[in-house]
Order: sequence, then structure tokens, then C-alpha cells
Amino acid sequence: MKKNFYKLVFTLFLLICLKSNAQNTKILFDATKAEMAGSADWVIDADTHNIFFSSSTHLPYAGTGTGQSNPQRIPTPAQSGITSSTIETYWQGSLSALAVDCVKQGYTVETLPFNGQITYGNSANVQDLSNYKVFVVDEPNMSFSATEKAAIVNFVKNGGGLMMISDHTVSDRNNDGIDSPAAWNDLLTNNTVQNDPFGIAFDLVNISGSSTAFTSLTSASPYYSILHGILGNPSQVLWTNGTTMTLNTTANSSVKGLVFKSGSSTTGTTNVMVAAATYQSGKVFAMGDSSPLDDGTGDPGDTLYNGYSSDASGNHRILLVNAIIWMMTPNLTNYDFELNTNYFKIAPNPSEDKQIHFSFTLSDVQDTTVSIIDTLGRTVKSQSLSQLNTGINYQTIDASDLQAGLYICKLSNANGTKSLQVVIK
Repeated sequence: MKKNFYKLVFTLFLLICLKSNAQNTKILFDATKAEMAGSADWVIDADTHNIFFSSSTHLPYAGTGTGQSNPQRIPTPAQSGITSSTIETYWQGSLSALAVDCVKQGYTVETLPFNGQITYGNSANVQDLSNYKVFVVDEPNMSFSATEKAAIVNFVKNGGGLMMISDHTVSDRNNDGIDSPAAWNDLLTNNTVQNDPFGIAFDLVNISGSSTAFTSLTSASPYYSILHGILGNPSQVLWTNGTTMTLNTTANSSVKGLVFKSGSSTTGTTNVMVAAATYQSGKVFAMGDSSPLDDGTGDPGDTLYNGYSSDASGNHRILLVNAIIWMMTPNLTNYDFELNTNYFKIAPNPSEDKQIHFSFTLSDVQDTTVSIIDTLGRTVKSQSLSQLNTGINYQTIDASDLQAGLYICKLSNANGTKSLQVVIK
């Protein structure tokens, strides 16, 4: 046995099943709420720049001449051409860096154009939210309709992931009287599904500055991989005119602040800069500033700067991609299940030598299988275990052919299944 083999006890999880939508690898970026107005350019890619905003209705419309970014559904060039070395200027939008990073993780990205529809359960809409795993909405500058609010909440309720990005108060870019904190707060408190479903409210403030006030999470936390994920451990954020959040744990007991305003408590419910929550089967990641997503390129008529990889020493990229992966990863749920394995441990974790060492006990000898599942829900390795004994068993599975990243290690026999997360470096 290797000298560095040590016991590390994790909270046990049962992977109930990988639902059909858990196999969904598609991420939808919204562009229906004036995300292109003013100097904003919160889109993946735009080959034309002919969107204008009416001075009377403040609604976007396609015109002629040079205007704001007009993003298309499918970014071009094709995302199939993206490799590990592709840079963000492959696409022409200020969210292209995040989108390219998503594709590098094996996901597919699309835009919901300005004239698209936000629906859930509408088979007539080819971009219905049910066709996607994660919905990214970066600084909405228009109110959501009653139908849209219900669609978004139901999307999360049924297993979707929602990335909610706000900006500071009085940040109304299309001059319609609505800014992103107001749009989000209206969705959360005035929908037909459930009042305050996520336990998040955006504060009407305008703050700037850096913070290293990250909360401390154990590996048992459902949000652990956001702050300790595949891309590393983010340790700093920088707000350039953003806002904070106030959390309501009575409305949603799962909601948790991950990053707090500098000088604040890192365990409270106020002065929250970054938060996460679960709601029914879905997940929510919320951030109070749009600047960290800005990669500095996009509409040539806008004033943009690189907050994605330059600000906060590159920590924004780590935090945001970790959050995307967390939302895309199938849920591991605490569950009471009778299984004749008294414990299941993995050590060391992360596995630096790409050999996954694990131990478990059996009360009776029976056929047992270990499976390795990636963040897309695919079984990438499966091995039948041999020469098992009653009592404790030590096993090793070779993961040298797997890429670095987060995986689920699942142990199965006739009596049931137990699963743990493992990081391969």
C-alpha cells in the first residue's frame, strides 16, 4: 500500500439516477433582455451589429447601420473547431471567453436572440428551456413577463441550472426604468410558481472593490466544487460597480453565501457578493456584478475591459467555470438506502497519481462493480471487482487514461449503490 494512502472520510452520497436531462450538455445564454444596450455586450458572439433600442418603447429592434450587437443562435465559427488552445477572440462577444471555456469542458453553447422566447415545456419552441441544462442571464435590463418568470422558476424546479448575474442599482442601460436588480427581484418575488424560491434578493447599492472574504466549505457541502473545483480554488473577486445580496434562509434553507463584501462575516446572510442555492431538483448561482464575466472584447462601439481573466488575478475565470461545471453536474443527493457496505472511502483525494484507491466493507461477499462517471453523466470506466472478502476490502482502479477533472466514483452491488466525488489531477 502506498505511503501516502490515508483515510479521508467523506459524507456518503447516493447517486439515485442520471435522468435524461442530466445527459444534456447544452448551455443557453440569454440575449432577450437588452443585454446588448449601452456599453453592455453580454453575448457570446455577434456577426452583425444592427440592434437599436426604441426611444419611446425602449425595446430592441433590428435596423440598418451600425448599432448594438445582434447575436445569432449558433455562434460562428463552429464550436467543433475549438481546441484546448483556442483563444476567446474565436467569437465576437464579451462573454466569448466564458463560452469558449464551456466548450473546452465538453459543453455546447447557444444564444437566445433578442427576438427569442423564454418558455418551459413549450414543444413548439426549439429553444425551450427544457432543451438545456443551464441558462445564463447576465444583467437583464428589461423586466421578465409573467410567463417568462414562471418558465425560469419551473426550469430550475425541474432540474435546470440558473446563473443569475446582476449589476449595481441605477444601471438601466436601455432607459426603460428597469435595471438588473429590479428585474431579478421582480422575478423572485412576483412569480406564479413560488415566492422567493431561491432565498436571494439583490440589494439596491453600488459598490466597488476587491474581497478575499470567501466562506469555508467542507467537502460535504453541496457547493464545495464551486470554491474547490476542477479549475482550482478561487480566492479573490473584484467588483467594479456591482451590488450585494441579502439571503433568506427561511424561504430557502439551502441558500448560502460563498463570497462576502470585504470586512464582513463570511457566514452571514448580508453583504453577499456570490451565492448559491438549490431549489427542488435544480441549482442556482448568483453574482452581484457583470464585470467579472466581461472579457474585454465585443461590440467595437462599446467600452469594455477584461474582468474575466485579468481582474482579481484570474480568479473570476476559476470561479465562473467551476460554477458552470457545478450546475452541469448531476446531483448527488443524501439518501437513506440499505446497502451491505458499511463504509466507502477514497484516498488520497485529489488523486495525483491517477490511481484511485478506495476501501469499503462487505457484510457478505457478492459481485461488486466500481464505475467512474464524468460531469456529463457518462460512464467513462467500469470495472468488476474480484477477490473480495467479508469485512474490509482495498481496491485500486487505474485512471491514467482519464483527463484531469471532477468525477463520480460509484460502487454498486445487488443491494444498492453508494457514490463519492473524486478529483483527478
